[in-house]
Amino acid sequence: MHHWISELRAKSKNFTKGIRKMNFNQVEFVISAANLKACPDDSLAEVAFAGRSNAGKSSAINTITGHNRLARISKTPGRTQLINFFALSEGRHLVDLPGYGFAKVPLKVKNKWQRELEQYLRQREALVGLILLSDIRHPLKEFDRMMIDWAVQSDLPLHILLTKSDKLKRGAAQNTLLAVQKEVAALDNVTLQLFSSLKNVGVEEARTKLDDWLTSPDMIDEAGDEAGDTNNLTT
Repeated sequence: MHHWISELRAKSKNFTKGIRKMNFNQVEFVISAANLKACPDDSLAEVAFAGRSNAGKSSAINTITGHNRLARISKTPGRTQLINFFALSEGRHLVDLPGYGFAKVPLKVKNKWQRELEQYLRQREALVGLILLSDIRHPLKEFDRMMIDWAVQSDLPLHILLTKSDKLKRGAAQNTLLAVQKEVAALDNVTLQLFSSLKNVGVEEARTKLDDWLTSPDMIDEAGDEAGDTNNLTT
């Protein structure tokens, strides 16, 4: 193991401020939805995970929640074709969105995934934040930039996980982090960090970000105002 990974693990624990409001270990699978109509009623608050095929979305969700098999991991990139909902406490959800990119499926199917993804992002009223996963070895591809632009235009907080950071040496990983930070520095509500599911790098930092989003009164009130009386809150 790279020595710098051990240092990052220790450093990431500093991001836990006081008592975390959310217990990410208490989570369960709810439903896989093929389209927006099949999604459960809007929750109190939810955070979606998006990324190119094989960027490590399912692995990140499993690592953050401490459940190795919560989100299905496929060896074939792009096999996550459904919108998967995972329930936390008090009407809050984590959402695993379909992977985008080089999945070995017909173009017609790819286009359908893209339409469903766009509908979810534009119409899901409980959405309070977006986690964008980008492979640190190939950061900010076209899809990543599209998601960043959409989040900024929609005034939706976005947090980038530069995944698989263990694949690079410390200097290379830090250089990539700094380069991406410089590129998004002028954008509002866009933050980023290093992350590795395999080596548990950045896990506490990511949990703290999710905790802030999912328990922020301002964000929940804003989502509630948009949803009106149509939300069906689960407890």
